[in-house]
Amino acid sequence: MLKTMRKNVKSLKPVLWIVVFTFVIAIFAIWGGGGRVGERGSANVIATVGSQKIQADEYYQSLRQRIEAIKRQYSEINSALIQQLNIPMDTLAQIIQRRLLLQIAREMGLRASKNEVRDKIVSFAAFQKDGVFVGYELYRQILDYNHISIKEFEDGLREDALIDKLIGIVTSGIFITEDQVWENYQKENETARIEYLVLENSKVEVKDPPTEDQIRAHFEKNASAFKIPEKRTGDYVFLKTEDVKKDVKVEDSEIEDYYQENRAQFEEPEKTKVSRIWLPFTPETKEAVSSEAAGLASRIEAGEDFAGLAMAHSKDDKAVSGGDWGYYDWRSLSPAETEAVGNLEEGKSAGPVETESGFAILKVTEKTPAALRPLEDVRDTILRIIEDEKSRNLVSEAIQKLGKAARREKNLDLAAQKQNLKASSTGPLKKGDPLLDFDSAGSFSESLFALGVKEISAPVYTAAGAGLVQLNEIEPERPAQFEEVKAEIETDLMNVRKKETAFENLKAVKVSLKNDWASEATARNLEYRTVETHKWGQYLSLIGENPEIDKLIFTLPVGTVSELSPAESGWALFRVLDRKSADKQEFDKNKAAETDSFLAREKNVFLQSYLAQAREDKKVEVNYDLFLQLNSEILSRYAGE
Repeated sequence: MLKTMRKNVKSLKPVLWIVVFTFVIAIFAIWGGGGRVGERGSANVIATVGSQKIQADEYYQSLRQRIEAIKRQYSEINSALIQQLNIPMDTLAQIIQRRLLLQIAREMGLRASKNEVRDKIVSFAAFQKDGVFVGYELYRQILDYNHISIKEFEDGLREDALIDKLIGIVTSGIFITEDQVWENYQKENETARIEYLVLENSKVEVKDPPTEDQIRAHFEKNASAFKIPEKRTGDYVFLKTEDVKKDVKVEDSEIEDYYQENRAQFEEPEKTKVSRIWLPFTPETKEAVSSEAAGLASRIEAGEDFAGLAMAHSKDDKAVSGGDWGYYDWRSLSPAETEAVGNLEEGKSAGPVETESGFAILKVTEKTPAALRPLEDVRDTILRIIEDEKSRNLVSEAIQKLGKAARREKNLDLAAQKQNLKASSTGPLKKGDPLLDFDSAGSFSESLFALGVKEISAPVYTAAGAGLVQLNEIEPERPAQFEEVKAEIETDLMNVRKKETAFENLKAVKVSLKNDWASEATARNLEYRTVETHKWGQYLSLIGENPEIDKLIFTLPVGTVSELSPAESGWALFRVLDRKSADKQEFDKNKAAETDSFLAREKNVFLQSYLAQAREDKKVEVNYDLFLQLNSEILSRYAGE
């Protein structure tokens, strides 16, 4: 499930050289009512791009809309997954990148004509029917229905046209050769069926750990490399949102108002459960496989059990479960297959559907229409959301009040005492160190390193609440004493010895390795993995993404055992069981499309580099405390999902 979401959420991440303005991204996915929390942050600046300011409310609404768009596709999303997929930072980066591009375009004197804006309107998918523009009147009605003014919408398209022009100018010097396109095509279409063994360093026993003299000798030889980094100590006050919830009262009318204002938040999207029978083919077997697929489709049409036929005939890893691709995983199938699913009613099947590498027979086993969850079903969720919002507001107000008092007193501890609060010492912290259980991200230590002695920070927000910190003392970086780093050196030396021992042990295994690697792994305490279709750049368990390993896999003769290769946590041996090369004739047929795709990618890579430099030139700055606060407010809505 997570793997599928990672793969498909990429399509919702910002594509830099097709920069769509934030408003249009969710044009037909607006959250009704806007939400009360975001309004509080609308006067705050979350980032600056040159002299331009990005208000918190713009980011807040963009992130909410984006999460809801993903949730409509993957209803099982939660706050942990949202952060894991880096959606908050991606959203802010998208807004910043758009501002950068618009600033540069205007500095270059670029303009968008009325004809360019008109062309964008008539080509916009939402305003087309059967590939033809629906006409001005219906265009206006669609915008009215979504509470969008024509001026607002067309201003956004005018900006898009400016960005298109700039990107065209910036990337106009990017050229590619046919050889580069062919090399890229090979990497995208070559596959290898492989198996590999891994001996992890952690599973190796070292009989002779380093002695005291060896540890000391290593320290003395490399003394200049061992330093104790700068540490800072301060006083802090932190208020947890959970601690103030007892003072929060929520009326039934507030719950009902929230439900009405945010109805889209409680819509259950349509759910479709799909099963598939998969029959791969090669050019030589395509005709025979096509005949087999047609026969199976006829048997299904006649009433035979789909799951039973899938278990007996399907050639993918879902066969063991009767071809069940669940509610979400099927969305990662080929466009031809997902299109076929979209045309099916519950209980109906389709196929054979031909793809580049096989035939698929598909069946929709369950289909649940979209529906609005009743208020009573979500009352507790709304109660928790409003309690969280009110608690965060109370904490934020209290911390801001304390901050003003502390700056008057020039002493956080004294100001805290006068407000019946307690200040505590952070103890010596390195930059980025966490602070107890409420600041795992290290926001307080980051703030300490931005302060002068006795200076008091702005409010520091974390997922658990908010606080302030005052810098009291700076311990500058200094050379380390032996006893301070003895344990670290001993660990490093042990790891080196384990790695050397693992290499020698696996080298000995290779000499006597038999053909059945799975059995050999069990007998020798090794990790065994197989991959049916490995491609360039693909992540390998225990190995990671490693270009050198890819080069090895696609050059090693089939059936040959590789030399030892370094893995993430040890050493590995590889064997290529089969390999599929790219088809030059197929490439020649699709050369134009492949060239366009590769050129677009190269332009995008160049544009990313260009924008990175522009960020430096324009001195882009982000208010990370406010960024964390807003994220915490939004993600709290999904904490229990």
